[in-house]
Amino acid sequence: MSLAHAIIYSDGGARGNPGPAAFAYVLCDAKGEIHHEHAEKIGQTTNNVAEYSGVIHALAAAAKLGVKTVDYYTDSELVQRQLTGVYRVKTPHIQDLFRKVLEHQKKFEKISYRHVPRTHEKIRYVDGLVNRVLDGLYD
Repeated sequence: MSLAHAIIYSDGGARGNPGPAAFAYVLCDAKGEIHHEHAEKIGQTTNNVAEYSGVIHALAAAAKLGVKTVDYYTDSELVQRQLTGVYRVKTPHIQDLFRKVLEHQKKFEKISYRHVPRTHEKIRYVDGLVNRVLDGLYD
């Protein structure tokens, strides 16, 4: 599969914050059809680390699939505002993850980050994947 443009939705979560954590993402075409999805446990960490892990892995997957432009949607206002420069990234371990995202961004001609509510259909879908992974129900 080759997509020139992808719409990505991701979510990350931790039960306990810090606690058992996971992320999930979907890569969609312009019509919203899912072409690729992935969900993964990442051990004991925080919600913000899980959110950033989703961004990093989703961008890596998109680049591998030959995507040139990305519209990225997240329900994490913090992550969206940090990635668009509205908020500074102050926490050292988040700064490391932020730098990884910036490295992945170089692989694309254009990328935009948008905040959407948790009630958005695709955000609910990836949130469900996160919960299935944490419940041990996702392969």
